[in-house]
Amino acid sequence: MNQFRFELIHESNECLGRTGKISTRCGDIETPVFMPVGTQGTVKTLSPDELIESNAQIILSNTYHLFLRPGTEVLEKFGGLHNFMAWPRPILTDSGGFQVFSLKTLNKITDEGVTFASHIDGSRKFLSPEEAIRIQSSIGSEIMMVFDECSPFPIEYNEAKEAMERSVRWALRCRKAHPAMKNGQALFGIIQGSMFHDLRDESLKQTVEIGFEGLAIGGLSVGEPKNLMLEVLEALTPKMPKAFPRYLMGVGTPEDLFFGVERGIDMFDCVHPTRIARHSSAFTRDGRIDLSAASHSFSDQPIDSTCTCATCRKFSRGYIRHLFKAGEILALRLASLHNVHFLINLMREIREALLAGTFNSLRCNFLERYGSATVQKKTTEEEN
Repeated sequence: MNQFRFELIHESNECLGRTGKISTRCGDIETPVFMPVGTQGTVKTLSPDELIESNAQIILSNTYHLFLRPGTEVLEKFGGLHNFMAWPRPILTDSGGFQVFSLKTLNKITDEGVTFASHIDGSRKFLSPEEAIRIQSSIGSEIMMVFDECSPFPIEYNEAKEAMERSVRWALRCRKAHPAMKNGQALFGIIQGSMFHDLRDESLKQTVEIGFEGLAIGGLSVGEPKNLMLEVLEALTPKMPKAFPRYLMGVGTPEDLFFGVERGIDMFDCVHPTRIARHSSAFTRDGRIDLSAASHSFSDQPIDSTCTCATCRKFSRGYIRHLFKAGEILALRLASLHNVHFLINLMREIREALLAGTFNSLRCNFLERYGSATVQKKTTEEEN
């Protein structure tokens, strides 16, 4: 059985960006990487074959949702999520901590764990660090996440400190429940602390001391202004050990991929590409467009003329607009396939630019054309 390993291949001379390779029992992952989100064992509207055709190297699924439905007994009957959903490549599982955060009106948090009401039928459930590990073991993911408490924004310092310290204690319990590389499954620690730099530093120190196969940054993209998120990354990532992959949880718009990579992030995930696709929004090199707009009615052009996805190779904006207006499911599938492919292909371009020493040029050209010139200009001025 192949063991989890991270190899740092190249460090950019232009920024903190880097390329690497994560080896797992289900194949290798070139970093930096974008991971499509398959919360309930499926990336919404897309088949595994379509994801493979889009060159998705790894997907993310969620412990909380799979625990509630179909449940660990079903997953174990099928030999884990890979067999259940016919996905042959690596899987990363979130621990359920973010769902606890997002469903906070339905839960009660103590040091032992979280008691919550199922959003499906209202039944009472309990998640502890040990239970989160047990569920992820049943799922059979290559990368498991520790159970943590994600702080909302805004939050008072003392509350953020309490949540951070609880997350560290839970991380230690997760590590004890899952010794290093048991069953070939890696376990990542999560750094918390909200927007408070000293809390982030302390979380990093204690999490590294516990010992994990990778490190994630949680508690960002929870409603804070973009500049605060970038400030946290700029202060934190230079202090993170280079030998571990760095995962920025829940972040993955086109501009955020650039902002994260240049600050040293290796792994990204986000529901954004499929969520906006279901509402007729698509990524293009010239910014997001609304495919249901009347202006596309007679357009024989693809969503993006530079894109090589199956949607752009075969279908016009005019046809996809018709599908959206007619309420056809194919509209959601075609837009989702394009958006996922767009981000995966963009990340490939970013990797190639890091290796070639042209990352800054790619970033500036892309963001200016994409419509983020103001944000890009501010970032460049801060660097200078």
